[in-house]
Amino acid sequence: MTLRTLARVAHEDPHNRTVIANTHPPGWTNPEPRGRYNMVVLGGGTAGLVSAAGAAILGAKVALVERHLMGGDCLNTGCVPSKGLIRAARAAAMLHHAGEFGIHTGAGTVDFERVMERVRRVRAEISYHDSIERFQRLGVEIFLGHARFGGPDWVEVDGQRLRFKKAVIATGARPMALPIDGLEAAGYLTNETAFDLTELPRSLLVVGGGPIGAELAQALARLGSQVTLAEMMPRFLPNEDPDAAALLAGALERDGVVLRLSTTLGHVEGAADGKRCKLTHEGVEETLTVDEILIGVGRRPNVEDLGLERVGVEYDVRRGVHVNDRLQTSNRRIYAAGDVTLKHKFTHTADAAARIVLQNALFFGRKKLSSLTVPWCTYTSPEVAHVGLCERDAQERGVPLETIRVAMGDVDRAIIDGNDEGFVKVHLKKGTDRILGATIVGAHAGELISELSLAMVHGVGLGGISKVIHPYPTQAEAIRRAADEYNRRRLTPRRKKLLTRWFAMRR
Repeated sequence: MTLRTLARVAHEDPHNRTVIANTHPPGWTNPEPRGRYNMVVLGGGTAGLVSAAGAAILGAKVALVERHLMGGDCLNTGCVPSKGLIRAARAAAMLHHAGEFGIHTGAGTVDFERVMERVRRVRAEISYHDSIERFQRLGVEIFLGHARFGGPDWVEVDGQRLRFKKAVIATGARPMALPIDGLEAAGYLTNETAFDLTELPRSLLVVGGGPIGAELAQALARLGSQVTLAEMMPRFLPNEDPDAAALLAGALERDGVVLRLSTTLGHVEGAADGKRCKLTHEGVEETLTVDEILIGVGRRPNVEDLGLERVGVEYDVRRGVHVNDRLQTSNRRIYAAGDVTLKHKFTHTADAAARIVLQNALFFGRKKLSSLTVPWCTYTSPEVAHVGLCERDAQERGVPLETIRVAMGDVDRAIIDGNDEGFVKVHLKKGTDRILGATIVGAHAGELISELSLAMVHGVGLGGISKVIHPYPTQAEAIRRAADEYNRRRLTPRRKKLLTRWFAMRR
């Protein structure tokens, strides 16, 4: 398992030194283990932190082991820095399009070094939330080092033995490597190293058209890099609604990203003028020379060197730790949560999974992973958010759907804001108002999707949403419009004919 060294993360930057002081203080000494713990947690990312904090707050005796930085990917190399970069890119795009609103700002320049300094600063400000000091105050005993299971009820950390009643594996995941000839020698970026940049690459090849590739490709293009995005599948964002993917592909192209679908990277060679990349599209090869390559093709669970074989925990290097629907491994004492086991590798699903573990491990609960309704969002411009079934899922399962679509171009606030690109698409069980899934494409899709997620979790149909007053003008009015459309569809020609007769009788 490759991890960046602490010295490299700090690189004499005051903001990074704050992160280090909060999440892996220099000179830290592990405490002496005190008897048996109700729960030992391996990993200080979201799933591990939620598990440990929740158990400690409830009164359990808890130990947490982290080998690198508390906060895991989300704080250090994922959600926090990426959204900081995206926010800067949106500011640049706003200046670029300010003339559309009658605001003339001149050419404008991007100080990329200052952009990245702010990214590091906001990460440092947020890092206290995941700090050792905070979790100690909650009652969690923190051990820094690499944990390995040594026996059925203990793990070893730097020569110390931590005995447990229950354990949670929350070791996360890392960027997936690609076996491409010459790539390692030439060097490349991942989400773990992209935020160390202090100079904007003049040209960049992004490999992978999923959420990571889409977000970083658009952000860096908006900041001035010449970006080419290569995706091996014939469609951009292959796991999203096709209409959403097509709309976002057009948005990226307008921002200057060159999309290369059905394209693979076969060879990389370092040269004086950059990194020469051999791309293949439908059997035709060409060479693209760029300053940097960013690999964003997915994540691989961290399961190596944990001693899982010693304690009978089944796993594989692709899917991670195997769990049942209650997140229990093949060893009944040991649970797993977060990116090391979940299909949906999101911070919010790691959080939700940890809450399931707490109930099942500490209170003989029977909470199930399959009961979760999981939304997600790709934070591009426009954002793409989804929850529940899509049309493809419904077809595969034989579930009849009725789909209602509202264009953002029909929503007053979206028009006023100049964010009228996108739509709300709600999938209902045919013949009912029961919401089975939804996709939203728009400027605030990640915020809007929660209303539909809440409705799905609590069984509120689209007809029920039509009774909710939405402030005017807001972009959430698109959801109310979808609910109104459902009510209009209920007015069949036969019903309208009957109403016409009834009104005639009352004249």
